[in-house]
Amino acid sequence: MCELFAMSSRDPANLRFSLEAFSRRGGLGGANKDGWGIAWYVDEDVRLVKEPEPAAESACVRFIQDHPFAATIALSHIRKATQGRSVMKNCQPFVRELGGRTHVFAHNGNLDIAALRARMSLEVFHPVGETDSEYAFCALLERLRAVWRDGAIPGLDARRGIVERFAAEIRPLGPANFIYSDGDAVFMHGHRRMHAGHREPMPPGLYQLCRRCAAQSDLAGVHAEGLTISASGGGVQEVVLAASVPLTDEPGWRALAEGELVVARLGRIA
Repeated sequence: MCELFAMSSRDPANLRFSLEAFSRRGGLGGANKDGWGIAWYVDEDVRLVKEPEPAAESACVRFIQDHPFAATIALSHIRKATQGRSVMKNCQPFVRELGGRTHVFAHNGNLDIAALRARMSLEVFHPVGETDSEYAFCALLERLRAVWRDGAIPGLDARRGIVERFAAEIRPLGPANFIYSDGDAVFMHGHRRMHAGHREPMPPGLYQLCRRCAAQSDLAGVHAEGLTISASGGGVQEVVLAASVPLTDEPGWRALAEGELVVARLGRIA
């Protein structure tokens, strides 16, 4: 199945990705990847880089690996196709505008697309590609339209409630791990995924790590196979990470309970 990664930090953090190494930790070999994508927020907009080819064969991936970027919110997805062809429009993360803000979404799982369409009709937002994941994102935005108005950021409780109800609706349709951001908060939902030695998806589907430390200390960075996060300024840095599997061997990683939704803002659990 796909691999997810999300970060929320108090201050901009420098990220250096090696998606090939990152995906190996999650059990995806080079022949088993059908695309990849990284999205990070810059001045309330999103810089999105994605391709339908394996990361091991990509010049773009090598450029990102050699040129770290700074952000307070970043989301990444490595694709193992279950629905839809290996083409650009089916690669994640997906990006849409709503309420004058750029929204980003990525999903790990395999939803019953016929049941999803029957349960969640679309009016304003429609998928460009063929995946269950993009349809689910459009359905989430349809529900969020009710609170994203007048160019102002809605209250967090209202947004959280909509995302929680959406997650509860799609869980019966298949594995529904997802990460979503509206540029203010990052929503991380854990459900079920495939694990070694098991023939059916089972929890946990997502893990979380919280870090707080002096930015200039050695502990400020996260150094994992395929991923390095370092502080870009002084003071105290706070970071919340979510990933399909723990990226380091430290004990701070916590498995999200089945159906648990975690919301992070500025490097803290909200």
